[in-house]
Amino acid sequence: MFALLLTFGFASLASAHVTVQPKEAPAGSYQVFTVRVPSEKDSSTTQVKVAIPDGVNVSRFEPKPDWTYDVEKGADDKIVSVTWKATGNGLGGTEFGEFRMQGKVADDAKELVWKAYQTYSDGEVVEWTGAPDADKPASITAVTAATGDAHGDGHGAAASPSAAGADHSEGRDTLTLTLAIAGLAAGVLALIVVLVRKPKRG
Repeated sequence: MFALLLTFGFASLASAHVTVQPKEAPAGSYQVFTVRVPSEKDSSTTQVKVAIPDGVNVSRFEPKPDWTYDVEKGADDKIVSVTWKATGNGLGGTEFGEFRMQGKVADDAKELVWKAYQTYSDGEVVEWTGAPDADKPASITAVTAATGDAHGDGHGAAASPSAAGADHSEGRDTLTLTLAIAGLAAGVLALIVVLVRKPKRG
């Protein structure tokens, strides 16, 4: 029993890696990438640096309360890394944080290897830069074939059949309501005409 608990304990620690979502993205698509950072020590995580792979052009970052970020650019003005720094206590030993950024996957990209550097309040820096089977692996996003829709996460996607059906249904309802109102107005007008033309009795 003890051996089983020990095995699960080690498995839990091993799975607590810095990861980047999504795990798959189409070539040429716009994506929101989420960097998930768990703390694995009693010391707090106070800084997270992520190297931006060559196969993606990151352009925007989501603000995060109690954290600031700095970007580093290369010679071609492309963002090559981003560093988030805690302005407060950071991420405690039982906490995790998510940091989001938006970018476009290159048309010729095959995979995106995200190398991350996690700094703790005691000064230790954990480098998540290894191979997939390493103790501290870099997170990898596999790049799939282009889908023809250049927007990730459903942005700019064509309307689904159900949505199109809803649009047509709304159009029919609007037409029906308009005709009903027009008919009612015509009836009221006819009634007024009849009452006006009705001869007065001596």
